[in-house]
Amino acid sequence: MAIDNVVFDFGGVLIDWNPRYVFRSMFDDEEAMERFLTEVCSPEWNAQQDAGRPWAEAVRLLVSEHPDFEAEIRAYQERWREMLGGPIAESVEVLADLRPTGIRLFGLSNWSSETFVVARQLPEYAFLDWFEAIVISGDVGICKPDPRIFRHLIERHRLDPARTLFIDDMPANIETAQALGLPAVKFDGGTALRDELRARGLLNGRVA
Repeated sequence: MAIDNVVFDFGGVLIDWNPRYVFRSMFDDEEAMERFLTEVCSPEWNAQQDAGRPWAEAVRLLVSEHPDFEAEIRAYQERWREMLGGPIAESVEVLADLRPTGIRLFGLSNWSSETFVVARQLPEYAFLDWFEAIVISGDVGICKPDPRIFRHLIERHRLDPARTLFIDDMPANIETAQALGLPAVKFDGGTALRDELRARGLLNGRVA
């Protein structure tokens, strides 16, 4: 079945984001930094902001639990912009090549509403304007891999799952997409993505 829609994840696919860009300058010991990012400002804690929790509340609560790390916890919010490493160039080039094909382009990303606004205003991420629509987890209060956020995208934009290709770097998200009937590609770099899209006939001269 032909693909009419392509849905991109952002972090790790089109945008390089990594809190270590900040915390390597705050920790002398790599192991201590990793413990901090596992036990204090953990992925689970950050995911709550992706699901809509306000950053001010998140920081206040975590500082009360870990007062010895107050400066580092506050830096997670205050220096968040420095966690952006820039566009992933090869992937953005693939996105650019899809634009003239007539395929509808969508974004589906786990991201805090407060920080996504920051990224969207930066000139290096102007390609975010190429999408017909973007669903951000912080806006809807649901994170991938919860099937509800996929259904939200599908229903709101009247997408046929079987004709909608999903691209993400996280296996759990791929599994949910496939369970809902979306063909899905695990992102393993821009070159592999281009090869995959060519194999599916999406970058072989198709025009609108």
